Amino acid sequence: MKNWLSPGVLAFIGVMIATLAVKTTIAADSGLPVREGAVPQTTNAVPHIQIGAQPIAELSERLLNRVSTLPGVKLRATVISLPGAKGFWLDESLPLSRPDAIVGGREFAHLHPDGSLHASLPPERAKEAVRAGWATLHPWAGSRPGWEGFVLLFTPRTVEETDILFELLVDGYNYVTGQDYVSAG
Repeated sequence: MKNWLSPGVLAFIGVMIATLAVKTTIAADSGLPVREGAVPQTTNAVPHIQIGAQPIAELSERLLNRVSTLPGVKLRATVISLPGAKGFWLDESLPLSRPDAIVGGREFAHLHPDGSLHASLPPERAKEAVRAGWATLHPWAGSRPGWEGFVLLFTPRTVEETDILFELLVDGYNYVTGQDYVSAG
């Protein structure tokens, strides 16, 4: 019987283990857990969407309910996304510390019909979310000042993932408004 553990196979296994260890370390350093499973595919153009996503209505509703608790945020039809998307609109009474990070109007994020989201995050947090497997940069991220942290957050598959996405949205809310809102968990 031939030995299938050739030097090439062993090297490949070593690289995979090292990659997972680095990914876990990077995510742990940011306090953001690594998202389980493969990173979903997305389009590389606008509309920028997740390919093959199947939303879970209860999770989308949970996320919308939590977002609606953010001070000064109203849920409404999006002004910049696909039909059926829900925009997360900042009330006029809220100051904007980074208006250039908002893509349209006062909409700092939106939920697509497939359950994925676009959001403006602090650029370093956006990079952490990408490294931990929660997001991918929008194709236009970095194309104009303020968009460096504009990401697509992947459709949640569990309550725990929904809660992590909410925390990322809180980061975006605080970044855009200059607030220091802390969620109850």
